[in-house]
Amino acid sequence: MKSPEERLDRIESQLAVQQLPIRYALAVDARDLDAWVGCFTPEVDMGRHGNGREALRAYIEPLVRGFCRSVHQICGHRVEFTGRDTATGAVYCRAEHEVGERWIVMAIRYLDDYARVDGEWYFSRRREQHWYAADVTERPQQVGFQGWEGAGEPALPAAFPSWSAFWNDGKET
Repeated sequence: MKSPEERLDRIESQLAVQQLPIRYALAVDARDLDAWVGCFTPEVDMGRHGNGREALRAYIEPLVRGFCRSVHQICGHRVEFTGRDTATGAVYCRAEHEVGERWIVMAIRYLDDYARVDGEWYFSRRREQHWYAADVTERPQQVGFQGWEGAGEPALPAAFPSWSAFWNDGKET
């Protein structure tokens, strides 16, 4: 059985982790890049783009300049602790972006890794997957679920491990 201190730490950690996607969304929509990179660990691994918040900022700034207004609405958040100072999560988001004369709507799932560094919780990794990106005047099917070049290829719903098994009557493909 966990001690009251351990239970309190878990509750406080859960609340802190749940604020990260909201802080992220507010920072992106406000174009507050300092607040945005501040949601990530100081030594965030950007793969071939380098390490650290400055590498992250150099990567993201040109991307967010590709659209004017945006609205990111957090719709749900699952958090699973993998250790005292680590966790994983999945966050649903409906995002809207003004891209020139178009108003692009996206349904997104973020897959997150979280880490506590010096007592504060951060994203250590964030991966985006989406169902579709389409202009508000289009049905996602009309544009093959990818009506915005900036969104890339939709990974969902096929990325769900249970998806193909369900449609194949429980038989793996």
